[in-house]
This record gives sequence, structure tokens and C-alpha cells, in this order.
Amino acid sequence: MLWQGRRESTNVEDRRGISGRHVAFGSGIGGITIILILSLILGKNPLQFLQQIDSGAKEQVSTTEQKEEDESAVFAKVVLADTEDVWSKLFQKIGKQYDPPVMVLYSGEVESACGMNTAASGPFYCPADEKLYMDLSFFNDLKNRFHVAGNFADAYVIAHEVGHHVQKLLGVTRQVESLQSRASQKEANALSVRLELQADFFAGLWAHYDDKWNHVLEPGDIQNALQAASAVGDDRLQKESRGYVVPDSFTHGTSAQRMRWFMKGYQTGDISEGDTFSAANL
Repeated sequence: MLWQGRRESTNVEDRRGISGRHVAFGSGIGGITIILILSLILGKNPLQFLQQIDSGAKEQVSTTEQKEEDESAVFAKVVLADTEDVWSKLFQKIGKQYDPPVMVLYSGEVESACGMNTAASGPFYCPADEKLYMDLSFFNDLKNRFHVAGNFADAYVIAHEVGHHVQKLLGVTRQVESLQSRASQKEANALSVRLELQADFFAGLWAHYDDKWNHVLEPGDIQNALQAASAVGDDRLQKESRGYVVPDSFTHGTSAQRMRWFMKGYQTGDISEGDTFSAANL
């Protein structure tokens, strides 16, 4: 994906380094006591001593790793800006105004209006505060754990979460939550699958117009997005973790379904084709 030097979104809240931070000497009364004693011995202000400890911890972070993470942050901001441009135009076509979400960059763990989450749970969108949460280490997971290369795979992940925001604005999320509250667990899971597949469709729809209007795609980009969609299919993840699959427990859709709906959005460029809730065959 061609992204260097392009507009970056300002709808970003950077919380990296805030969550999961700890002092090397520990926390609580014991840690504070040690710091006070050392401060008296060295004749330093305790606050100054704490700042020096924190500064030393930061210096231990690899310069190369920090540079890569900062580059990933810029990339994420560019992709978010592209989603803002595309969805603003598409909403205008249907007579609505697009209010973009805020993207929260965090490290380790984060608290949202939907509760506390860790990086292990992956990127997520919280409809309660209309923010999407991204630990940039997930991009490394795509490459190292799922063996998916290419930055457009990362773009797909962001576009999918933005797709959930689009669902919130269109009232889809509220309708699904209402239906789920009266449904069995099996039925609620099936509704969740359709919600996720529609977000995949919206990600493909975004890719269609982003390339049409901004000419950002490079050879292999769509294939990379499909690889990412396949990597996070319920059947593949369950097979890897359990050795078998339980279709009734699926909440996101199979690898084949996720790829199919992304491609449908990308190929048609027609938002009316994304009604996964009426589709007889997912």
C-alpha cells in the first residue's frame, strides 16, 4: 500500500507506554520504602529519583523497535485518515453524515467503556465510546504468528474495526444487540458471525474506493488482506488451539466466509450488497 507522506488522521489518542508501566523496584509500600532510602543515601529528591529510573527503563527499549513501532503508528494514522475520507463520501451518497471514530493506540492493556482488555485479545471496537483500540504489536503477530506479510494486511485489520463503527452509525449494532438479548447462545453467536462478516464486507468496500479515489493499492495487496482474513477465521483458530472445530461456537465466521465477504465488498463497491443478515448463504 502506498502510504508514505500522506495525510494522517488527528482522531488518535496515543496511550502507548501508559498501560502496563511499572517501576523496576516494584510497587506498593515496599517499593516506595526502597526508593525513599536510596534517595536519602544519594541525597536526591525522591521524585527526581523516580524520573531517572523511568528514564533508564525507557532507554532500555531498542531504538530499532521504537522506530518500527513509530512507523506503524504513522501508518495506522494514514489508514484511519483514508477511512475517514472514503466513508464521509459514501455517507453523503446515502444522505447521512459520517462521524469518524477515535483510534486509541495502547501497549499491553487498556481500559475502554467496554471494560479492560489486553493485547492478547487483539484489536477491537467499543460501540459504547465509539473508539477502536489497537496495540501495534498485533501487526507483528500477523507476520510472526499468522505468517501474513504486507502492510495492506494491517490496513485490513483497521478497516474491519472501522466497519464496526459504520455499523454503529447505521444502527445495525443496536438492532443486533437487541436480537441477541432475546436469543439462545447458538442464535446469538450466529448473529455475531453475520455482524463480523458485514464488517469484513465494509473493509472490502473501503479498499475498493480507497484505490479508486486515491490509487493506493500495489500488486499483492488484496491477496495480503485475504490472507489476514483467512488467518483469523474461527475454524482456523479453533483448529490451531483445540485441534477440532465447534461451528455453533463461531462468532466471527470461517476463513472462507471472511475472505468471501471482503472480496464481495471490494469487487462490487456497492454498499447495498453488504446485507449479511438477509443472505441465505454466507
